[in-house]
Amino acid sequence: MHTADKIDMRALREIPIIQGLSDDARDQLLRGSHIRVYERGETIFMQGDAADAFFIVLDGWIKVYRMTSSGEEAVVGVFTRGQSFAEAAAFSGGVFPATSEAVTECRIIRISAAHLSQTIASNPQIGLTMLASTSKHLHELVCQIEALKAHTGAQRVAEFLVSLTSVDDGDCTLILPYDKALIAGRLGMKPESLSRAFQKLKSYGVRIQQNKASISDIDILRDFIEQERSVVMHQGR
Repeated sequence: MHTADKIDMRALREIPIIQGLSDDARDQLLRGSHIRVYERGETIFMQGDAADAFFIVLDGWIKVYRMTSSGEEAVVGVFTRGQSFAEAAAFSGGVFPATSEAVTECRIIRISAAHLSQTIASNPQIGLTMLASTSKHLHELVCQIEALKAHTGAQRVAEFLVSLTSVDDGDCTLILPYDKALIAGRLGMKPESLSRAFQKLKSYGVRIQQNKASISDIDILRDFIEQERSVVMHQGR
């Protein structure tokens, strides 16, 4: 482990949960925290473990999931650089309600729940920032549930691809950030449903080759998303 004070402070200021803090509050929160590197497939915490910390991702991807009664993974969230997770569990001082695992090699800041409680007691600004972060996660979960109920599989995949792009128009090629099984889990789909969705999106200029996605025209894909949304809304009447 390495202490967090060795992180490039400029990079830290770009992390949303840190951005809203004053320099003093940021230093106070990070004091005593540690950086740890996790290998791909390594468990960060297990469902039912004591919630003794929360985490900020510096590099890599991690997933948080629960096991269903049938023994399958239900992906709760996928997090990458600049994102934080497990704040609510650390706040409550109970147990982790899900399991977290490194999807790729990761560098993660670990901040103990005990240290968090102490810093909030002495600096309420940190508590407000943490509350805003947990509220954001809740909003994202609500949106995820809405997408599962109100969006078609192909629409979910198209929205996922658009979220990965950094272009406003024209063609683009992007690297899928993690394997297709996890993409399916994140989008609430079976792997075979994901394959069918990719097949359907071929008609809209999407080509998938291993871990690369080529989009011939991002506007066509956005139009498809709107068309699918209109169909779903019409069927729901």
